[in-house]
Amino acid sequence: MADRALTGILLVGGASTRFGSPKALARFEGETLAERAWRLLGEACDERVAVGRLEGLPFPAIEDEGTGPVAAIAAGLRGAANEVAVVVPVDMPLLTPVALRLLVEACRDASTAQAGPLPCAVARRALPAFETGERRLRTVLDGLDTARVELDEPLLANVNEPADLRNL
Repeated sequence: MADRALTGILLVGGASTRFGSPKALARFEGETLAERAWRLLGEACDERVAVGRLEGLPFPAIEDEGTGPVAAIAAGLRGAANEVAVVVPVDMPLLTPVALRLLVEACRDASTAQAGPLPCAVARRALPAFETGERRLRTVLDGLDTARVELDEPLLANVNEPADLRNL
């Protein structure tokens, strides 16, 4: 499965009201979180699709319904050219191409890291599960044949506020 063509879906999000400013545009190690995640997907994937409702990105994004990650993943899967997509939120700046490939290799209908639900890998055939109106990603993934993948905990660091970036 490591040679399988892969789509990368970047969940850009929106205004990030809890963060205080658009999280995707926050800077970490010389680049914005959006640029960093886009670069990561470029290293690991054959195709990249960004989904979100944010102005000022240096790449095009599919506008989602603004109702959360389930709708955003559905929009990304609809735009995906490949059978498997790896889904990365913009606020996990320490993920690596190796970690993403581990998710892809374990993917049945889906796979997720141990802390889940993101990052994850999703087979395009699972798209109908993301179109039922369910808003909780964990609930959608629990209804699929989803593998759990143990990734190194530091890779899963999640940025929720500006101090989180300074502490990485």
